[in-house]
Amino acid sequence: MRRLRNAFATLKQYPSAVGGLAVIALLIALSIYAVISIPHDKAVFLWRGSEDVWAENPKYAPPVWINLFRSDKLPETVVRDTADIPDKEQEAISSTIARTTATLEFEYPYKYFPNEITIFFDGDYSTRAPQAALTWITPDGREIRLKTVSATRNGRYSVGTDRELERVTFGGVRPAIGLFADPGTLHDPKPAVLQGTYKLRVQMTTFEEGSTGDAKLVVFGQVAGLAGTDHRRRDLTVGLLWGAPIALSFGLLAAVGATAISFVIAGIGTWYGGWIDAAIQRITEVNMQLPFLPILILLGTFYTSSIWLLLAVIVALSIFGAQIKTYRAMFMQVKNSPYIEAARAYGAGNFRIITRYMIPRIAPVLIPGFVISIPTYVFLEASLALLGLGDPTLPTWGKMLNDAYDNGALYKGYYWWVMEPAVLLVVTGLAFSMLGFALDRVFNPRLRGL
Repeated sequence: MRRLRNAFATLKQYPSAVGGLAVIALLIALSIYAVISIPHDKAVFLWRGSEDVWAENPKYAPPVWINLFRSDKLPETVVRDTADIPDKEQEAISSTIARTTATLEFEYPYKYFPNEITIFFDGDYSTRAPQAALTWITPDGREIRLKTVSATRNGRYSVGTDRELERVTFGGVRPAIGLFADPGTLHDPKPAVLQGTYKLRVQMTTFEEGSTGDAKLVVFGQVAGLAGTDHRRRDLTVGLLWGAPIALSFGLLAAVGATAISFVIAGIGTWYGGWIDAAIQRITEVNMQLPFLPILILLGTFYTSSIWLLLAVIVALSIFGAQIKTYRAMFMQVKNSPYIEAARAYGAGNFRIITRYMIPRIAPVLIPGFVISIPTYVFLEASLALLGLGDPTLPTWGKMLNDAYDNGALYKGYYWWVMEPAVLLVVTGLAFSMLGFALDRVFNPRLRGL
């Protein structure tokens, strides 16, 4: 233990180790925050949910922070709800029919048009849904009648797909452009945005006593969230946050399982020798000839896509790897050491000699290799997910890259969708590698002077 404490105290002399530890600590903090702020069940629900879960997000939107580097800001999503207006104009038409008028108002200071415009409804009724008459009011006072639609439960009216509005009102111009364009430039090759205060007047007519209806206006911007969105409107922040604990736990468990079990097996085989050592070496040699990645691909394709079952198979295939022969060579040197002979002379049993004298003697030397092997398994999990063999229920960095690849993100210019998980994977691998190489210098006397 004193040797380990001295070794870790020496790490302070290596800037690479300090930097690697800082990044690893940040990843651990990020993982803890992800697990606490977004519990597992909620994360799976958000990631696997339909577009209705992310209905207020635009598709394929880059993150909002890119506006910090732009002089002409890209529009952000605007959300206005009549349920947030306490004082609405109410008019009783008959004993059962009533009309409520509410005006949703917002500022639009951008030079770019929105992606989409959708109005969501939430009607409360028994048999007949309320009717919503929608009127768009531009900053220059023009009133554009949109449509009268039924305010059904969880209903919606997509203004951008209203072909009648596009053909009749705007003469073939998309409604998302026509509603925000300067009327003098509407049919120009590049229409200009009319900046200012826009309003949506909603006249909700109910036909039953106690019936109500609300409308929510969503003007979809061109940027959204801290990490942007994908083809299913999902906020990629969820995948980036939850990818950290999954990647770290997968890499750590795989490295611990494979290294620790291989180490113990090599120690047992070296100490007992004979047929035990011969059997371990023959199994190792056979296992080294097996194609590692194709076996995992076959397993993931025909049997299971559970990330934890794949982890168990990876550990099982890694136990009898080339490292056993390296550990055996180390144990052979320790086995013939004088203090081992002294322990035997004092009557120490085989188990005590292996666990108390042989393994602790070599264990510190293995720490650098153990640390460096963690990103190997992290990248392996990401590679399997990229091939479509990852767990479909979990948001991981590899699954994000797989979705980006399937939807041609690089070809279509959705760079954030690829760069964000890829950068986190590279940073994770670099952090563990920096720490591992520093530990190698600390524990390997031949490298201390380099």
